[in-house]
Amino acid sequence: MPSPTRLLVLASLLLSASAIVPRGDTGSDPATPDGYELVFGPTNGANNAPGYMGFAYLNRYDPGECAVLCNARGYDSVGGVCQYFNIWRAVEKGVPTTYTCSMYYLPANASTAINYGQGDLKVTLSRGYKRLSLAVDGGFEGYNPLGCSDSGYCYDEFYANWIGSFTSGTDLAPSASMFFNAKFAHTGHGSALLGAAYGGSTEVGTLTHAKPLKTHKGQKYVVQAFISSAFSGEEIETEAVVEVLWNGECVGSVGGFQEYKPTQFVVVGTGCDDVLAFRGGKAPAWSFVDDVFVAPL
Repeated sequence: MPSPTRLLVLASLLLSASAIVPRGDTGSDPATPDGYELVFGPTNGANNAPGYMGFAYLNRYDPGECAVLCNARGYDSVGGVCQYFNIWRAVEKGVPTTYTCSMYYLPANASTAINYGQGDLKVTLSRGYKRLSLAVDGGFEGYNPLGCSDSGYCYDEFYANWIGSFTSGTDLAPSASMFFNAKFAHTGHGSALLGAAYGGSTEVGTLTHAKPLKTHKGQKYVVQAFISSAFSGEEIETEAVVEVLWNGECVGSVGGFQEYKPTQFVVVGTGCDDVLAFRGGKAPAWSFVDDVFVAPL
């Protein structure tokens, strides 16, 4: 897969070979595609950032077309769905040559837009767009309890964006909770723990997005989550199961021992208030959930 830097060389070769005849060139501000937000641009530097998934050439400068390609991009085995794209125009000796749509599974910004061109080929009209998630704080970074640090750990059964559950009986231990410790998170410090945090209960827990998701009737959505069932070791975690619930119905599950990796499920919006939840974590086969992402396909 060509790197972002090699794209500059390819753009120059394509010009000399007359492989692409650009059209629809525009210096005006294009409309931001639905489901995206403009991160930076226009600048004269293309991104060279982590999470690169590949590129496509466009026939014209069209962020909407690039968004369609990002939404339809195949899942990366490490990073999952496309969550960001960088569109830019190559100009050689003052003549527009190609329009490039580069895709990433990690959102980038202007700080990595450092590919300015090579020789007579210059990068122009570079813009970065981030794909928006319907899930609020899917990385659980909003759970940041006062006084907690990575030298220990903190947990709670709910906060503003997600709600956990309790075990039955007299101890009322949280069976799904927010967890603060970078050691157990996929990224950052926050994650969610499925399974009783203490007390020895083997009941599964349910983690629910605090606010229903606003969807369009009949629209397909991808639900992605990074799931880890590795805390108790391979033998015990063979019993681990995490289910994804959409309006209370199980739409898929993952089971067995695994380190953090992205898992995707496709759901259909009802046009009303759709409810997303995760269920599992039968202790001691605990599971952690992090970096939840929901977006239309």
